[in-house]
Parts: sequence; C-alpha cells; structure tokens
Amino acid sequence: MRHSALTTSILFFLFVSCGESPKKDKDKVEENIAKTDTVPQTQIDTVMEEEEEEPFKLTEENAIDFFFDYEKNLKKDKVKITTTMGSFTIELYDDVPYHKANFIYLARQKYFDSTQFHRVVKDFIIQGGNSDDRKIAQKRSEIGRYLLPPDAKKGHKHHRGTISMPSSERDNPHKLASPYEFFIVVTDPGSYHLDGSYTPFGRVVEGMDVVDAINNVPVGDGDWPWQNVYILKAEVL
Repeated sequence: MRHSALTTSILFFLFVSCGESPKKDKDKVEENIAKTDTVPQTQIDTVMEEEEEEPFKLTEENAIDFFFDYEKNLKKDKVKITTTMGSFTIELYDDVPYHKANFIYLARQKYFDSTQFHRVVKDFIIQGGNSDDRKIAQKRSEIGRYLLPPDAKKGHKHHRGTISMPSSERDNPHKLASPYEFFIVVTDPGSYHLDGSYTPFGRVVEGMDVVDAINNVPVGDGDWPWQNVYILKAEVL
C-alpha cells in the first residue's frame, strides 16, 4: 500500500508540473492508475489529429472530375507568361473547359515557373512547359501523372497565335494530351494540318512579337534552343 500511494503521488506531481489544474490532474491520475493497460482515448485522438493527410495528386482516374469541378468556379480566362525574352498574354477559350482549367491550375501551382521553351521550330511553333532540371520532374511528380482527352471539335483552328496542347509521347492511339506542355503557332496565317489532331485552347492576345522573337532563336539538335529561354512566371489575370 505504501508503494501504491508513493506512485500516485509521483504521477500527481508530474501532471501538476505540466501546468494543468490539480483537481483535474488528480482525477486523471486515478483514472489512469485504474486502467494501467489502456491507452487514454484523448491520447489516441491527439495522435490521429496530428497524423498528416496524404497530399492530393491528380491521376488518370480523378483528373477529369477534378477539372470539371474546378472550371465551374473559374472567373479568370487570361494568363500572362513572363520569359527571359519578354512577356505575352494568353486568353483561354471557355468552351474547352478541361484544358482551360488545367492550364490555370498549373499556373496557380507555379508549375510553369522555371520551365523552358524546349522546342522551337522556325516559322512553325514554339513549345514550352518542360525542362532538363530535375526540379521540374519533381513538380510533375507532386502534382500527379495524368492525361487529358482531346477536344478538337469546338471549331477552333490552329491560326497564328493559337496555343494548343501536344499529345503524350506514350503509346497513345487516341492522342491524349500531355497536360504539362503547350505549343504556340507562329505560322502565318496558321498551321491548319494540326486541326483535328490537337486541341487549341486559347490564343495570344498581347505580346506576339515576343513569341516571334523566341521562334527566331538559334537551335541545336532536337530543336532545343542553344541558349535556354526560361518561363520566369505564369500569372493568372
């Protein structure tokens, strides 16, 4: 009995030292002594609350539903792209909802920041959204792995200044779009042989001279510019 009383006194002292009220702590001590083999429910609740939730990732299973809901609340339809060679502004089409929502979502996630215009084909296109930096691959991994269905039946054509989405390089007979990349047509009046195969989802409304300047940079193998052209920032306006 002396040992039990001593144990109770020590436990009571430790609880008081933690800054809780003596009466409340005494009740807790007595309860815990009576249930020495049981973890208090309050402790279980605390552990569960502190457990971090899994971060959200887009997948091929959830992407369409996510962007369908995301687009419903979009009030913006323009994105300003600032590059190491100047800036230009894109207006996105409302009737291509998944591609519009995807582009705005990635811009808000700052995915495009520090990517490059990695493919430049003279008098044809500039293509951006990729990089040889491992950090960009890490960004993609964190956002998720998914593709978007083509949406080429809205009547939009690949006029000069059109922004469109390339198809994935994976085994892809349905030409599903690679959501992290985009290309802009510089051909005058357009590159209409692309119609029906890719999805136009917007157009350059300001700064086409910057797009032309990027299209004129010297390139090497694989149409990659000799001097990297970076996207510094993508802002939703």
